[in-house]
Amino acid sequence: MTDSRRDGVITYVGVAHPWMCDTMGHMNVRHYMAMFDDASFQLLGRLTGVEKDRSLGWADVRHEIEYRHETPAGTLITIRSQVTRIGRTSVTYRHVMAGSLEGELHAEATVTSVRFDLVARKSLAVDADLRQRAERLLLDTGSSP
Repeated sequence: MTDSRRDGVITYVGVAHPWMCDTMGHMNVRHYMAMFDDASFQLLGRLTGVEKDRSLGWADVRHEIEYRHETPAGTLITIRSQVTRIGRTSVTYRHVMAGSLEGELHAEATVTSVRFDLVARKSLAVDADLRQRAERLLLDTGSSP
């Protein structure tokens, strides 16, 4: 069993299909973003729970992606995610994309999402329940195993 504070939670499992690849035979960057976006929905869903109020949501304000290894067609992919920072109105988190079988690191993304009132079109404070759920997934930077 993995430690979600250290390893993150699984937020995406998929495959690099041939139609996702560019003329060099590797997954095109647009598909990395789509996979990271799907992983974000999974992670933010864990934080908000079942969202009953449809006027609340999230607005991504920053994405940073580092490509570590080419991803050829047929690569099985797993993304693990963890919260790295909880702000007053935002949550920053990291996605790590690796090969499902070999564990080779393919890419990492750091994303900041702001809690958002979709009607008023403004940011909201992260409420206590959401903050508590985010803290459970907060990256443990301590040295203990």
